Amino acid sequence: MPSQEELKWSQLKVGVLVVASLAALTGLIFLMSGSTGGLFSKKIRLRSYFDNADGLKVGAPVTLDGVTIGNVVGVHILPHHEPDSVEIVCRVGAQYLPSLHTDSTVSIDQAGVLGDSFVDISSATAHGPEPEDNSELPGASAPGIPEVIRTSQQTLAETNDVLSKIGTTVETINHGQGAAGLLLNDPKTARNITRMLTEMEALTRQISEGKGTLGKLIADDQLYDRANDTITRLDDLTKRLDSGEGTAGKLLRDDSLYRNLTAATANTNALLAQINSGNGALGKLAHDPALAQKLQDSITQMDTLLKNINAGKGSLGQLAVNPALYNNANETLSQGGSLVTELRKNPKKYLTVHVKLF
Repeated sequence: MPSQEELKWSQLKVGVLVVASLAALTGLIFLMSGSTGGLFSKKIRLRSYFDNADGLKVGAPVTLDGVTIGNVVGVHILPHHEPDSVEIVCRVGAQYLPSLHTDSTVSIDQAGVLGDSFVDISSATAHGPEPEDNSELPGASAPGIPEVIRTSQQTLAETNDVLSKIGTTVETINHGQGAAGLLLNDPKTARNITRMLTEMEALTRQISEGKGTLGKLIADDQLYDRANDTITRLDDLTKRLDSGEGTAGKLLRDDSLYRNLTAATANTNALLAQINSGNGALGKLAHDPALAQKLQDSITQMDTLLKNINAGKGSLGQLAVNPALYNNANETLSQGGSLVTELRKNPKKYLTVHVKLF
């Protein structure tokens, strides 16, 4: 049997081991609680609500702009708190309150692609007062890994669709189908394009050398000089018009033209008023039916007279239509002319003066 001293020594070693284990456990607890300010430091609870916990677990770290300030102590589902039915309860150290505000935003992030979820608090745009214990901070939804993967899969599917369409287009072009296929595969089209480019190069060379109409427009200075001269004349004409020179300038600057035009307009209005009231000859013409009828009768008679003259009726009609009268008158005038000529040559033959004395 072991002696009493051996038993005491064994008990002492057990006691030392227990004390060492308790010290190690206490140190570990202090290390684990160091992020929140220590085991015996004051802490407060903060609540936020989300529509999805995104795999967040109790004990996950709580960070403030990337610095760990506490831990998640509760993840609950509240059926009657719609649409954000997931309640996240965080416990943070009170010494971080000066950096926290009632309008600080809370989000659930992931530590890398395969990392665990954690809570991050941002006070970058917050200016409210410090939150009290059990205060609610607004939650900010952040895209989780599943959502990012789902969006990436959709983007990849759309990219594959576009690549498939591009492949179909390239295959169509390689087979010489469509306009692009003809351009790339038809030798005749290639020769036409080459010939067109050659002609365009020759045309460009001629234009640059000043040949042809386009070449003269670009290389000949006469067009510029003429245009400059025309612009100078137009500027001089504008200045003269603005200064009131010439007829057009007086039309623009002379007020007497406006007064004369106003007076003429007034006189015209007065004349039209008199005509409308039946005064004067024009007024009677416009309003007197008897005068209008007489004028109509006179026009009718004149028309009848002209018709009779054109038909050769009456003396005037014979004068206008019968050539015999013209011939007789012409013959008479000819004989009269001959008689006057003979009288001038030998007046004694036709003129005899007899003097009688009573």
